[in-house]
Amino acid sequence: MTNQPEAGAEPIAASVVGRVSPWNIANVLTVLRLVVVPLFVVCMLLPGMRWRAAALAVFLLASLTDQLDGWLARRYGLVTDFGKIADPIADKALIGAGMIVLSALAELPWWITGLVLGRELGITALRFAVMRHGIIPASYGGKVKTVLQIVAISLYILPGVPDVVRWVVMGVAVAVTVGTGLDYVVRAIRLRRVAREAGGG
Repeated sequence: MTNQPEAGAEPIAASVVGRVSPWNIANVLTVLRLVVVPLFVVCMLLPGMRWRAAALAVFLLASLTDQLDGWLARRYGLVTDFGKIADPIADKALIGAGMIVLSALAELPWWITGLVLGRELGITALRFAVMRHGIIPASYGGKVKTVLQIVAISLYILPGVPDVVRWVVMGVAVAVTVGTGLDYVVRAIRLRRVAREAGGG
């Protein structure tokens, strides 16, 4: 989960964030999540149920660090500029790897993977585009979206889950993913407009 503060969108307070070392425990967990993505992919591609179980364990462990790093950052004031950028990238790398490898194994339709990754990449590009105006913090819907994606992918990784269960959960995850993406676009436009008005155009 993102380690951004939960207040409204506003410019980064450099005087506060600048005092926190980027190499704190929250950011280390974020980097660790990125590092284990290739390991997860390898486990998924190797044949046998033991490797599939290992892939699920790695995926869930990485997802746990997603929850933990955000909590640590907020609880102990470890929010940094690096974390604000790296955390959502790590989230998207993990989710993206899970969906791509499932589609490559013909276990998940490519159109679902394309739709979700298109949204994620688009929002990432938008995040960088408006960064000079301020940081748009994570919304509650964005957190729900991430949890739903993790649960949906886990159900596809786990053998023996009924297809109808997988489809229902994935369908909800996709719907929330698209909805929160549209919400982010609206907030980005609003942030840009406010910044321009404050700067006199």
